[in-house]
Amino acid sequence: MLQNWRQGTVGCKGRSDVNRTNKKPFKQKGTGRARAGSARSPLWRGGGVVFGPQARVRTLKVSQQTKRTVLQSLMTEYVRNNKVAYLDWQVMNDTPKTSAAYAALKGISLHEHKVLMLLTTDDVASYASFINIPNVRIVFFDQINAFDIAQCDSIVFLKKDMSQFKDMVAQWN
Repeated sequence: MLQNWRQGTVGCKGRSDVNRTNKKPFKQKGTGRARAGSARSPLWRGGGVVFGPQARVRTLKVSQQTKRTVLQSLMTEYVRNNKVAYLDWQVMNDTPKTSAAYAALKGISLHEHKVLMLLTTDDVASYASFINIPNVRIVFFDQINAFDIAQCDSIVFLKKDMSQFKDMVAQWN
């Protein structure tokens, strides 16, 4: 996954890519200078680079079965170690409050751990409440991946999203 996220946009021009003439810059003998065949030479200013980096896209294919197996094993490990929790919390008056969200995390003593918060895509108020807490990473139920799960200490979801969580886990079985 990390390999596929690499940008791969770095690159430079070799001697065949440089926009210069391939004509001999001066005659071979009689000038007193070292012989030269082209201004594109890497020895010359403005010439090409010898073995420079080239832009390329590296993609590794991972099968759906492998992804499903990894997610299933990670989630099983987290459940076995009691690292999956639900939070009985709601936004008051449809106004996002980061302090209230932090207090809710502190109530289940997860305020000092790396937390993966699972939310639905339409829950904007909860998203706005949790997004500014530094140790909370928010992922929507349809975007969960093995990298995010492996990077966190605990997985938390809201009590109102219990059915979404069960549906998500059921897809891996």
